[in-house]
Amino acid sequence: MARVLVTGGSGMVGRNLLELLKASHHEVLAPSSSELDLMAHGATFAWLKKHRPDVIIHSAGRVGGIQANIREPVAFLARNLSMGQNLLLGAREAAVETVLNLGSSCMYPKNSPNALREEDVLTGALEPTNEGYALAKCVAARMCGYMRSEDPSLQYKTLIPCNLYGKYDKFDPKVSHLVPAIIRKLHVARLTGQRHVEIWGDGSARREFMYAGDLADAIVFFLERTSELPGDMNVGLGSDLSVLEYYQAAADVIGFDGSFVFDTTKPVGMMRKLLDVSRQKNLGWSAPTSLREGIQKAYEYFLTLDDANDLSAG
Repeated sequence: MARVLVTGGSGMVGRNLLELLKASHHEVLAPSSSELDLMAHGATFAWLKKHRPDVIIHSAGRVGGIQANIREPVAFLARNLSMGQNLLLGAREAAVETVLNLGSSCMYPKNSPNALREEDVLTGALEPTNEGYALAKCVAARMCGYMRSEDPSLQYKTLIPCNLYGKYDKFDPKVSHLVPAIIRKLHVARLTGQRHVEIWGDGSARREFMYAGDLADAIVFFLERTSELPGDMNVGLGSDLSVLEYYQAAADVIGFDGSFVFDTTKPVGMMRKLLDVSRQKNLGWSAPTSLREGIQKAYEYFLTLDDANDLSAG
């Protein structure tokens, strides 16, 4: 039985992960940010030295969609950079041998025409709309690699997931990513009788979105195989859809039967961001949840929130 520390346990990935880990044979630690302050190196090291986890899954971070990243680039860079380096340095000082660090597909160069391979990280300019967040994630991944090179006994590996959505997502349009934003927008449109819903851009930008519960499943799967993992490994579907297709899939689930209009003056980020998942498949894992099933689960969760109930009441 391993003692597993999960950082970011109150976030979407963390909450999905804790649901699975609680059914496992592991002892799970999931301190709040007030209990474990990753912004302070000394406090982080002291906590790790006291509790002595065998494994750390680092999913904590400042996250948000394109609007939030554009609005607050300093916070997305500084907070994620501090959390990553404090956690990793503290883990090494506390003699924690295994860390699964969660990266992000925004670590890759912008507008690559091909599926993104792990060796492509830092080979080109980053997408400007989320550059701060991406830089912080790149540094944490590189630090894992440097630490392994200095001490080969350390199993500090980075999993790079594709875009995520699902249960426990954020649906506030100020901070939400694409799929939860679509769900909320179409829910409001159906409730209010809107016949037209606006899409940023022309709808042709392509994205790879995986259900967050599937990432949790992958983490638990690879937790038993950390020695087999490469230093960096993509986790995703290996296929993508256009933004318009995500709107159409969500409209089918939610029951919106209106039309879509396009605002080509708005930013859309990278035109395509698809991961090469060859390494993941070679190790025997693939995502089990279909897009329709995932959107249905995410929508059902959204309907339990006060925000959705307030909209319905209005």
